[in-house]
Order: sequence, then C-alpha cells, then structure tokens
Amino acid sequence: MPPASPELISPRSPRVAAARRLARRNFRGKERLFLAEGPQAVREAAAHGGDTLTELFATVEAAERYADIVGEARAAGARVHLADEQVIADISTTVTPQGLVGICRFLDTPFEDVLAARPKLVAVLAHVRDPGNAGTVLRCADAAGAEAVVLTDASVDLYNPKAVRASVGSLFHLPVAVGVPVEQAVAGLKEAGVRILAADGAGQDDLDDELDKGTMGGPTAWVFGNEAWGLPEETRALADAVVRVPLHGKAESLNLATAAAVCLYASARAQRASGGCRSVTES
Repeated sequence: MPPASPELISPRSPRVAAARRLARRNFRGKERLFLAEGPQAVREAAAHGGDTLTELFATVEAAERYADIVGEARAAGARVHLADEQVIADISTTVTPQGLVGICRFLDTPFEDVLAARPKLVAVLAHVRDPGNAGTVLRCADAAGAEAVVLTDASVDLYNPKAVRASVGSLFHLPVAVGVPVEQAVAGLKEAGVRILAADGAGQDDLDDELDKGTMGGPTAWVFGNEAWGLPEETRALADAVVRVPLHGKAESLNLATAAAVCLYASARAQRASGGCRSVTES
C-alpha cells in the first residue's frame, strides 16, 4: 500500500505530543478527544462516521497488516500518520501496543436524547469507579441489545483508555449519556415508562422469581453500583425493585460485569418472549 506520508512522523511532532496528552483526563475533557487503541477500536471508530476518527497513528508493519482499516480511516476523513514503534509506545497506554492508535471525538449523547428514543433496555452505572468494569458493562449492554448506557456523575470517565479498550468497540455502537445525577437518571427513565431495577446481592427480590412471575417483559433500566460496596440505600430506594442474582453454588458473589451480563440478558430474553415489549423478530 502507498505510505500515508513520505516520512515517519517525528517523535517531537506537536501532533505526537498532543496525542500523548490524551492519556490524561483533564486534557481529554479540554479537547473533547480520546484515544482508541488497536485494530478493533479503530475499525469501529472509522465505521461510526460523522468525523468521529480524526487521526490515526500506525507503524509501517501495522499499516501493512491492517491495510483495510487504514483505508477505512482515510475514507472516513482521518489524517493518517506513519510512526515508528517508539512513537506508538509513547502514545499508547497498553504494555504491548498493536501498532494502531486513533484519535476520536467525544461520543456522549445528551440524556434528553436517550429518553426521547424511548429505550426498552438501559444500563445505568451508578458509582462505578473501575474503568475496566465500566467498559465491560458497556460491552455486555451492547451484546444484550440495550439501547443506551448511562454513567452517573459519580462514575468513572467513559473515555479512560482502559474503559475504551474494555468496551472492545461497543462504545461506538450505542448511545452513552455521562455525568447524569442518579436521581435525575431514575426520574427521567421512570417518566419515559421504564421500570427501574437495582441490582444488589442483598436485594429482596430474586431474579429467577422475577422471570417466573413474568414481570420483566417491559422497558427496563438496570442500575449497577460500585464494585466494592454496591448501591447505597438512597439509590436502592429509588428503584421499583431491588433484585439479586441467585447463587446456586458456593460462590460468595459475582463481580460487577458478570452480574450485569446476567441481568441484562435476563431482561433481553423476557422482552423477546411472547408478551414482551419486543417482537421475537425485532433486532
């Protein structure tokens, strides 16, 4: 393939310095740009359209190996820079970079737009502080067919590089509202006709019982709490029900991402069953 530029970009280039700074939250917020590392994330960013992907840094080897992705990036209007491995290592936040690092515009959606779309399945991350967990829950929500994810104002930065990597491209697939106070999120979703279920290991209601009673076929938002201490009482009190995932074996508990996957898929199945809020043929 033809090179993106006659020479490798200099490690002292202002573009490299600007990209390197995006590893820090304050610079991401100021520039409203974030890093997307690896072929999967870059491919999804290019496919997202709307000038989401603004720049791409690639080693010569990666540009050859992922020529299709580099071509998609160019077609999306991104400026492509060839770089040596040290430049990529300086920009990347991973131990073993894959040779592609994209610069993307922020993607968050206003909460009002999420509500206007009348979502049937939503994941609300309240007080979630670990970026890997946040990205993984976003990925689970995407896989389960949720229409939106909401990160409250007490949760981790959506654009933390670890969160972006953990989402494995799902960040580019569904609307995500950020910085919403949990009370506002719950009130808005309730007004939009969405039932609020708080996921908590000490919940009075059992997920299996909820499924057996046929109460989960309607529009639903699951509220997931902090990895260490779950949901505070005041947040649980906002929910229509506080639901625990039953532990049939001897495990003490489930981690956040696993519990989220179980809950979201339970809702997705109930909604697609006879009488649910989605037809069985709806994608």
